[in-house]
Amino acid sequence: MKVLTEADLRTLKISEAHGEFHVEEGTFVTPLAKEFLRDRKVNLVVDHRNVVVEGSQKKRAYQTMTYTPIREAGKHTYIDAITGEGYQEKPEDMTHLYGNRLIPKTHPRIALRGKLDSLEAQVLLMQVKFQEEKKLCKDLDSVLFYLQVILGAEVKNEALDEVLLFGLNHEELRHVSHNVREEFGMNHPIPNPSMGAVAMELNFLRTQVREAELCAAHAFERGDELNIIQHLNRLSSGIYILFCRILSGYYER
Repeated sequence: MKVLTEADLRTLKISEAHGEFHVEEGTFVTPLAKEFLRDRKVNLVVDHRNVVVEGSQKKRAYQTMTYTPIREAGKHTYIDAITGEGYQEKPEDMTHLYGNRLIPKTHPRIALRGKLDSLEAQVLLMQVKFQEEKKLCKDLDSVLFYLQVILGAEVKNEALDEVLLFGLNHEELRHVSHNVREEFGMNHPIPNPSMGAVAMELNFLRTQVREAELCAAHAFERGDELNIIQHLNRLSSGIYILFCRILSGYYER
């Protein structure tokens, strides 16, 4: 997936003179990037170029997952990341940790990866279910991007730099989630069905993020060099902030 960030736009020196900025269909434009364009009165235009025509029907060619090509190397085409043993073909009970490094499908890293995938799916379902809540969906865009960055770092085995959520850094997320009276004018709320479907979905999402954080703790028992545990901890704070925003009428103001 292509991602367009505010930093990208600043590098391109976008100005009012352009009038509009084109992106390919399927590009994820971060909320800050959208705001950057709006502030400069630049229209965001999505180019729909990936439509396949078959006879008289048009079919949408949705974006596909990227993958890392594996170079054939005989008995060492694949390597067991735990034992160092080489394989010419990938065993069915193993999967990629990263590159040609394989681990059992029962490994804690794969459990974490599956949990992150489930979280993305849950956010997408919420965006479909509550698509009329435009401002909430914008914040859920930020959540989705945050999750995609975490999952990408885990799959590539790359350390995460601090990722913003709703434009807030980690310290700001922690402060807001710990000071809801100051921020939203209410005490810390206890979930209740009378709060409505949106609030309950957000509360459930928060609990799922907590479970993902536990998966990460199991996956990185010897130390989290990728900084995934910290990012998931701040994500749960972020979802709690959305929960409080809904209850306080933040999106209606």
